[in-house]
Amino acid sequence: MSSIPRDAPFDSTLDLLADGYDFMAKRRRQLHSDIFTTRLLLQDVVCLVGPEAARLFYEDDRITRRGAMPITTLTLLQDFGSVQMLDGAAHRCRKAMFMSLMSPDGIQRLVDIAADRWRERIPVWAGRDRVTLFPALQGLYCRAVCDWAGLPLDDDEARQRTREFAAMIEGAGSIGPRNWRGQVLRWRSERWARDVIEQIRDGSRPAPEGSAVHVFATHRDLDDRLLDPKIAAVELINLLRATTAVARFVTFEALALHDHPEWRERLRGAADDEIERFVQEVRRFYPFFPFIGERVLVDLEWQGHHFAEGAWLALDLDGTDHDARLWDDPESFRPERFLTWDRSLFNFVPQGGDNHYRSHRCPGEWITIALMKDAARWLTAGMTYSTPPQDLSIDRMRMPTIPHSRFVIDHVRRIDAPAD
Repeated sequence: MSSIPRDAPFDSTLDLLADGYDFMAKRRRQLHSDIFTTRLLLQDVVCLVGPEAARLFYEDDRITRRGAMPITTLTLLQDFGSVQMLDGAAHRCRKAMFMSLMSPDGIQRLVDIAADRWRERIPVWAGRDRVTLFPALQGLYCRAVCDWAGLPLDDDEARQRTREFAAMIEGAGSIGPRNWRGQVLRWRSERWARDVIEQIRDGSRPAPEGSAVHVFATHRDLDDRLLDPKIAAVELINLLRATTAVARFVTFEALALHDHPEWRERLRGAADDEIERFVQEVRRFYPFFPFIGERVLVDLEWQGHHFAEGAWLALDLDGTDHDARLWDDPESFRPERFLTWDRSLFNFVPQGGDNHYRSHRCPGEWITIALMKDAARWLTAGMTYSTPPQDLSIDRMRMPTIPHSRFVIDHVRRIDAPAD
């Protein structure tokens, strides 16, 4: 470890909170190194960036997610016993449960349900003086994914679930009141999901065959046993919460269309591949979660560096997606860059790297892309709106971040439905 530069402070936890997404990039510049050691939460952590580091994180079975995330973050984003905390055959078996839901037909059904929600909400927004898009989209996607999962919600339930899922995401990158609120609402959500699983198993609640809730309630792990109801509930929440979080990406789409209005015209009636390039650039350009952690299971050597058993590693996701050696002029918004992207599994990692089936890459990434493509059509060809003066700045100290105003729109009008 002596060859790895070290950040000077005894502990940099407060610096992380102050620098946010730029914490690792700032220290790489100061130390003139792509790898450095710092101390967070009174523990040494080795910080890395780039595709080779991503390959290590997602391909090497000598490292694990277990013990690599602060408890206050883990319990909001994944929780104990979830697929992301498993390794090897156990992880692949559980991951197969998620990926069984990611067929093209299954994803398209979710997109169709979300499109129905857009059709339903736009006239409602048109009747209001102003609409704050981000929370409105959270409600839209929460209700859509619950419908798709086999859990239709009434209005009161939809509002409650939306509050819970949103609070988990908002609290995950913080300490203090935001995190505490997320923990309380996570507990409520888990109790609800556990009741759902148990009701399906005892036959008191119907569940459509093949729906997400039915799959989770009936899945058997490697030992051929049903998942513990608490674990099944955790996995169900992870799917529902992550899909609700697509609202953040779609809000960034709206911001991109505001900051680059030429793309509004280009996307109206554009071919699917051009819309996808726009979506991918939104995912690359705007910050989502800043980094992920891993723990070393056994002593290993990597690019001349020795990592001891138990060492804590952190991969800079945002930094990899903005690395000037990988992306020409990375601080410019240029969807056309994806015309020549090599489709590497490790140089573009907004939701992780490597193969979806075998690694810890987010199983819902295809859902995210499909819903964002559909949203781009609605924002450009399905409605018109104005963007009144507001603070659209992005606070890079806040993790995860969002435009300060949550993107307010007014003068909403429905136009012809976007083409498929």
